Amino acid sequence: MKSLKKTRRIQVIAVAAVALALSTGLIGYAMRDGINFFRSPSQVMENAPKPSETFRLGGLVEEGSLKRGQGEVISFAVTDGGATVPVIYKGVLPDLFGENQGMIGTGKYVNGVFEASEILAKHDESYMPKEVTDALKEQGVYKDPNGKDTNS
Repeated sequence: MKSLKKTRRIQVIAVAAVALALSTGLIGYAMRDGINFFRSPSQVMENAPKPSETFRLGGLVEEGSLKRGQGEVISFAVTDGGATVPVIYKGVLPDLFGENQGMIGTGKYVNGVFEASEILAKHDESYMPKEVTDALKEQGVYKDPNGKDTNS
């Protein structure tokens, strides 16, 4: 016959393991909609995401593409030098948003248009998100705003 102490220890360990598994599952379930993957325009054009998938799109706002519609509707195109994705956004744009400026938008790709729910612009003349910088370097169109040689 097992001792009462040993039986109690096994019960506590079993309950703790079940609680850990349950909490891990709940955390994973809660985070599934909170994780948005970054994609460049080239990646979106090569492998279009499902219309229900929310992701982040980053690149440069293409010159001459910024058009203001009725109300707060704005349309523009985002490019990484290899591909261009049309974007529609309804809302107020950040103050530093403009053509030939870096941006990241969160939204969905529906019928060939990225429908943005949030737009972020770079916050000074030298900052660009790492993902956008990497995508532009990959396409060979990145220019360092500080004039430093980025090829060394």
